[in-house]
Amino acid sequence: MSLKSRIGHWLALRSAKREARKAAAGPAYQQRVFEQLVARGAPTHFGRDHGLRAGMTHAEYCAAVPVRDYEQLKPWVDRAVAGESDILWPGEPLYFCKTSGTTSGAKYIPITRDSMPNHLNSARNALLHFIANSGRAELLDGKLIFLQGSPELQQTAGGTPMGRLSGIVAHHIPVYLQANRLPSFEANCIEPWEAKIDAIVEETKGEDMRLISGIPSWVQNYFERLLEVTGAANVNEVFPNLELFMYGGVAFEPYRERFRKLIGCDVPTVELFPASEGFFAYQDELASKGLRLNVDEGIFFEFIPASEYFDENPKRLTLAEVEAGVQYALIVTSNAGLWAYDVGDTIKFTSVDPYRLVVTGRIKHFTSAFGEHVIAEEVEGALQDALAAHGGAVTEFHVAPEVNPAEGLPYHEWFVEFAEMPQDTEAFAASVNAGVVKRNPYYKDLISGGILRPAELTQVKRGTFNGAMASLGKLGGQNKPPRLANGRDFAAALEKSNNA
Repeated sequence: MSLKSRIGHWLALRSAKREARKAAAGPAYQQRVFEQLVARGAPTHFGRDHGLRAGMTHAEYCAAVPVRDYEQLKPWVDRAVAGESDILWPGEPLYFCKTSGTTSGAKYIPITRDSMPNHLNSARNALLHFIANSGRAELLDGKLIFLQGSPELQQTAGGTPMGRLSGIVAHHIPVYLQANRLPSFEANCIEPWEAKIDAIVEETKGEDMRLISGIPSWVQNYFERLLEVTGAANVNEVFPNLELFMYGGVAFEPYRERFRKLIGCDVPTVELFPASEGFFAYQDELASKGLRLNVDEGIFFEFIPASEYFDENPKRLTLAEVEAGVQYALIVTSNAGLWAYDVGDTIKFTSVDPYRLVVTGRIKHFTSAFGEHVIAEEVEGALQDALAAHGGAVTEFHVAPEVNPAEGLPYHEWFVEFAEMPQDTEAFAASVNAGVVKRNPYYKDLISGGILRPAELTQVKRGTFNGAMASLGKLGGQNKPPRLANGRDFAAALEKSNNA
């Protein structure tokens, strides 16, 4: 074991013990974070507008600061983007993370000097926990690849550096990882995505790769291109010392079987829950089915029961009030200057001692054209049922309603891009439909009541999802195809790409 790996193992054990102590006292840490945030935010423009003050209670905070999404917070963000100081947080942001917006176009999420450590510490802690749990500190002796957005930064009108989150974080990779990190700055800056992947394959194909990190769909794209270029039967032939895959952004289960076949063996995985608004949680144990919440990283969490989300005044629960097994919309207040900010994600706690959660979807990404409100967790589970029963491997999928079919009853349409075909596509489609019926009582009633006919599967050719994302200007980086929609905008992009 090298000096670097010995030091890494020692740091890993220390980190795991420290984070375990925090996890055991989550609500207490959250209360302290809340008190620090409102005290620091009180003298800002936002704080004065809302009467923030040191010592205010959570109930007082809820009365003073309503839950807002980006469009509702935008008036204050725009002032910060223009260069004004002390708008949402003391001073000026260190960066703005530019992400894809909804009705307002691009979103500009502030990252401050106080919030930057959260993005860095969480990724580090996830890696150190893996080393502490597995003893595989030797992975630090090999090469590490992070598939990410371009590290090239632009500037806002106010002169603040701006870019994609992963590109911003690339400028802050710890020194102990810099020498082993791939791809190069030059390769990371390449556009478009297909050319970037080719360059990364060329840079990495002869290296001793130990850790690979990225959104599963893009890592899968990289693996497939790697095998095309090298002619290898699997990734394990190219990278025999590959020890870890770290991922976030989407559920990995629909990809797991495809990854197993691409790699040629099972490789340990660690799930992350990063977002532009903060790094919320990470997998701290290899065998756990939940992610440890970051209770002491400058983020105060609130949880709205998903069943009440669209009510006029839904309950806003603190960490001490949550229950395992309940769907919640995630709300954050942070030292980035986000106040009761609606992240848009839904989560469910798998444990409250310690607090561990799973990401179940997007609160506004669902299929409910008929009142069924089918969510990502349900369609992903149904897909897993079908794969287990009928074989096959899926590259990507998307579910959209067909409200006005040319004939017959309306239905859910599943667009599926297979990497490997199932044994029987009709049985596969029936299994998918049965899986959603099993998980969603409203959908079950619509099927049994003759309001909807069973789901239909539309198989699309290889590359269709990449083509659809490219047509929308969202190929590569942190972008990922939506699993669910309440309309047919993305379905139309898929149909166009499939027919091209």
